Order: sequence, then structure tokens, then C-alpha cells
Amino acid sequence: MENKANPVINFVSPKAKIGKNVKIWHFAYVGENTSIGNNVMVGSLTHVDYGVKIGDNCRIEGSVYIPPLTEIGNDVFVGPGATFTNDPYPMSKKMIGVIVEDGVIIGGRSVIKPGVRIGKNSVIAMASVVTKDVPPDVVVMGHPAIVKYSREEYNIKKDNWNL
Repeated sequence: MENKANPVINFVSPKAKIGKNVKIWHFAYVGENTSIGNNVMVGSLTHVDYGVKIGDNCRIEGSVYIPPLTEIGNDVFVGPGATFTNDPYPMSKKMIGVIVEDGVIIGGRSVIKPGVRIGKNSVIAMASVVTKDVPPDVVVMGHPAIVKYSREEYNIKKDNWNL
């Protein structure tokens, strides 16, 4: 008997591969043939479409859209409302995914263009529009996003903020 006071609040495809210690919050969707690694958090209202790959130790905040063909490495943070895209000429017959390498931070409300590769340990500032590949170990920001400083400088700023 269905509990009408507490209906099903997520959809996780039975064909999805979910690792250990994965937390999927309310009203989230995980599609077929998606692979989510260990120790991952998927926030409320997040849509992880079919055929997506997410590595270990990732945190995907709420209201994020991750379309098919997206690959996210290990130790990645995706801020709330970030949008990945996979169709450079909507509605085309061919799509291309975004590749996010290990250790990347993607700020909230950022938009990532189809086919972009975000290099290891890079940071995408909040609300940036990423239209080109991002090299490793840099911080990009703006519309379109451009390199502003190194990841090392980012870490120093973060450490000073936390004092």
C-alpha cells in the first residue's frame, strides 16, 4: 500500500550504478546507465540524465542539470543551479558531453558549453559561462569565462578567508 502522506520523492533508474555511501536528496532524478561513484552527494531537485559518469567523493548541490554524455571526475564540487549542456546546435541529431577532471570546483549558476573540458583542479567562479576548454590549475570567471588567476592564488585567498 502506498503511503499517500509520504509519496516517492526521487527517481533512480534501476539501471543506474550507485556506489557506496551515496546520498540523493529530495526530488532528484538519476537516469538509466548512469554511474555514480562512492561518497557522493546529489542535492535536491538535481537532474542527472542517462549515461552520465560521476566519480568518487563528489558533491553535486541542488538544482543542477547534468545531461547525457557528461563525465565528472573524482573530488568535484558542483554548486547550486549549475547547468551542463550537450547540444551545441539545439535540436541537432548529434550531442557532445562536458568532461570535468578531478578536483574541479564549479560555482553556482555556472553554465558549461557542450564539448568543453575543464582541467584538473580548476575553479569556475559562480555564474560564469564557460565556452572554451579550461586549463588545469586556474580560476576562470565571467561571460565568457576567462582565466583570472591560478588555483594556488585561489587557495591562498580561501585560506585567508578561513582565518
